[in-house]
Amino acid sequence: MSKPFYLTTAIDYANGAPHLGHAYEKVLADAIARFHRMNGETVHFLTGLDEHGQKVQQTAQKRGISPQQCCDETAELFLKLCRDLNISNDDYIRTTQPRHVKVVQELLQKLYDAGKIYKADYKGFYSIRQEQFVLEKDRLEDGSWPELFGEVIEITESNYFFRLAEHRDWLRGYIEEHPDFIFPEFRRRNVLEFLKEPISDLCISRPKERLSWGIELPFDKDFVTYVWFDALTNYYSAAVEKGCWPADIHVIGKDILVPPHAVYWPVMLHAAGIELPKKILAHGWWLSAGRKVSKTKTAADAAAPREKSALELAAEFGADAFRYFVLREMAVGQDSEYSEALYMSRYKSDLGNDLGNLVNRVLKMTGNYCGGASPVPALDEAPERELRELWEKTERQYHGLAAQLDFRGALDALWTFIRGINRYADARAPWKLAKSDAPADRAALETSLAVMAEGLRLAAVALFPVMPGTSEKIQTLLGCAPAEKFEGHQTWGRSLVGKTFGAGAILFPRPDPKKSV
Repeated sequence: MSKPFYLTTAIDYANGAPHLGHAYEKVLADAIARFHRMNGETVHFLTGLDEHGQKVQQTAQKRGISPQQCCDETAELFLKLCRDLNISNDDYIRTTQPRHVKVVQELLQKLYDAGKIYKADYKGFYSIRQEQFVLEKDRLEDGSWPELFGEVIEITESNYFFRLAEHRDWLRGYIEEHPDFIFPEFRRRNVLEFLKEPISDLCISRPKERLSWGIELPFDKDFVTYVWFDALTNYYSAAVEKGCWPADIHVIGKDILVPPHAVYWPVMLHAAGIELPKKILAHGWWLSAGRKVSKTKTAADAAAPREKSALELAAEFGADAFRYFVLREMAVGQDSEYSEALYMSRYKSDLGNDLGNLVNRVLKMTGNYCGGASPVPALDEAPERELRELWEKTERQYHGLAAQLDFRGALDALWTFIRGINRYADARAPWKLAKSDAPADRAALETSLAVMAEGLRLAAVALFPVMPGTSEKIQTLLGCAPAEKFEGHQTWGRSLVGKTFGAGAILFPRPDPKKSV
């Protein structure tokens, strides 16, 4: 049996609530997973929660609860996000699970026995927010620390270090020899630029007297392992017994590409003699007026008129509309702007006018003019040939672009076809043909409805990875069982002839101006 296509997201940190960035990453990974399943592949899709660390310990102490209870509450928030957005993950790993702890300790012991981990005293600056040591070179020109580090303190303590620096040349060579390892290409160039400078060995422990909420080092019970040796290992610990490793794609945000995923993780694996993942996909940030959406609101933000968040709009207008918006709006790897106005523009225009109206008019006209059953297409004239040729072009573009992880481009191609069906309807004008008793007009009427329905069926099947609920609903309304694979369901044909259609349906209702989330 061949290895499944193995896909992961970054695991979310258990000290915060879900936001747009978390949701987008899961939807992007889910679309990739569903696309590969529709291509007939076995897929294993992992997401999960990073539960250890100082911030979790501090939050639990402030609330007067155990760290585990704190993590359990956060886990439910993220699991609910997955359910609400129809995420089809096959596994959900939590870093407090015994299966994970066991693999982390085995990996640490293996590297320690091989001389890759050593103990040393360290004096330096420590970022409480990022839970990592920082260097003088990280300071800004005015001597302050970048905002992302939060409070930085100076500490001296003994810790364990991983011999990261000795692998820098190997890593540069590997990335240069494997151009597909980091996607998109400009992110790969960023990593190579980073590796031009020397790198330091990695501090991988924290003394229990300072941090007790972590995985104990197997070779020294007075220390726990640091976040990256714990969190990054989840991809491997969740897969090793399932026969899924190596990962085919890690889907992560650009802020954790360098150094964690592009430097620490491949070197950790290489030093342990474990095969590297095949690809790391680093996506961009969602911005609002140029600022990251997940950032803490400023006083000016608070004073501005409130607009609904993307997750509020997802709750109001459904998961599929949210999934469509984020995948249509963001080019993978680039940053993208979010606003309520932009979201609603996509909802009303693309989903309501283009797709929703098409579905409703096909169902209603077939019901009114053909007794609710798809007729036989009697004609094959220029309008029909042009639409069929447009589908053949769309199919190549859509599947090719989605395979290259360009879902924005794939959806753009698919919507060109959907709009093509609407243009075909306007050209044939079946509502006018229905007023005539002439046999030629009747043939044109039945042909137009059959052709529109077939085009809609093809578009619905293609749409499944992005909008699974909408795709299945359209196919069901057209009287056919939802396709489980692309093969055999993306070729223009007559599979709908004689099928009984559902009644007219409003898939994307107009917003109620009086309704609030």
